[in-house]
Amino acid sequence: MRSPGSRVVAILAVLGASAAAVLVATGRVELPGGSPGAERTRGEAAVAVAPSAAERQAAAVAPARHRLTLTSDPPGAALRLQARDGSVVSGRTPYRARVAGGRLRVTLTRPGFNRLTEELVLDRDRTVHRWLDPAGLLHHKIGVVRTGPAPKQVAFTPDGREIWVSLLGGHGLQVFEAATLRRTADVRLGEHGAVEVIFTRNGRTVYASQMETASVFEIDRRTHRVRRQMGTGGVWSKVMALSADERTMYVANWVSNDVSEIDLRSGRVRRLLPTVGTPRGLYPTPDGTRLYVAGYAQGELAYVDLRTGRSRTLLRTGGAMRHLVADPDGDRLYASDMGTDEVYVVDARTARVRKLADTDSTPNTIDLTPDGRVLYVSNRGRNGANYYLPGPEWGSVLAVDTGSGRVLDAIVGGNQPTGLDVSPDGRTLAYSDFLDDRVTVYAIPPYPTLAAGNGGRARAHLADLPRK
Repeated sequence: MRSPGSRVVAILAVLGASAAAVLVATGRVELPGGSPGAERTRGEAAVAVAPSAAERQAAAVAPARHRLTLTSDPPGAALRLQARDGSVVSGRTPYRARVAGGRLRVTLTRPGFNRLTEELVLDRDRTVHRWLDPAGLLHHKIGVVRTGPAPKQVAFTPDGREIWVSLLGGHGLQVFEAATLRRTADVRLGEHGAVEVIFTRNGRTVYASQMETASVFEIDRRTHRVRRQMGTGGVWSKVMALSADERTMYVANWVSNDVSEIDLRSGRVRRLLPTVGTPRGLYPTPDGTRLYVAGYAQGELAYVDLRTGRSRTLLRTGGAMRHLVADPDGDRLYASDMGTDEVYVVDARTARVRKLADTDSTPNTIDLTPDGRVLYVSNRGRNGANYYLPGPEWGSVLAVDTGSGRVLDAIVGGNQPTGLDVSPDGRTLAYSDFLDDRVTVYAIPPYPTLAAGNGGRARAHLADLPRK
């Protein structure tokens, strides 16, 4: 049988230097559990031996417990927390309790919704909110943030770190941190709001258009200060586009039916280019020879020869052509038509146009993933009595395969999804609900997941669009 002294040495080997310091200072040590005969004086001899299993267990430091508050949308989800040692805690959202810290595997389930499983490190008191996606949805909702009035456009900065939102009903723009959706700045542009926002490739300069003053504001991204305000010479200026060399800006003038060509070095209008009725979407070709223009008045898709200033119409649908976006190489151009509920694709080399896909009601903003394989389309839903009143159905966001025109997945939005953008790394989608004053963010699955997902909720979402 080991002597009490040998037990002291063994336990010190487990507990380490801090326990040794106590022994040196006091001349005595109390063994765990306070067993009889556990106190020994400084001069007693002892032999070091390995501690027993009970001693090792007693010496182990239990993980700290932290308060975990976990809520879900919708609430009432079954919750399962599994620790690394295999122990499991169950509950239901909203869930509030003190839980042993460490790495936890969190699982949320609720009938009619996708199972959500993720790893959570509980190293402090934490409050966590998670969204459950309708059964079959391939995208995952990861955040919602309130904005100022009438968020018209949403745009990621070129480095993906920020989201800028133009407020048509506010006084300019708001800036959010993309990772946390924390609002970091408000950029005021006088008495009126902003329609669109774009960035230079290096992300240092921001441009925002303003309809009421028919002007473009140049903004320093770092300081959020307006450097200058440039008049467009047109009426009701909206969409902007930079030339490939970023020396020229083109601005579509909604009411004056022309496009401003602005020399950015001087800030002055070089010329006004007449084109289709009610021009909106713009795309200057990389070689600087053509400027494609979307005409809202009659559903026209045209291009302006930038050498001669002459305009040529490629397509007239009788609808309302709205937005243009090109693939990374500039070989294919996509256009949305709010009047016909369709998206089109243009072969930039031959100027041939064909329909790519049907959409939900009143498609507006479109954007591509960086690889050009998926086209996202925000659809406002059927209009109400006027532009500022909710219509009879919710809006949506569609993911369209650019190769086949097949709808790969469909997200049900709120009141008039309008602004839309894909992050530079292709992993995140953000869109605005114009009449709800909010921006919603989704995680984008890899293309193979979308392609093999049997259309996600492309069909099922249709039943959720009418207001009930």
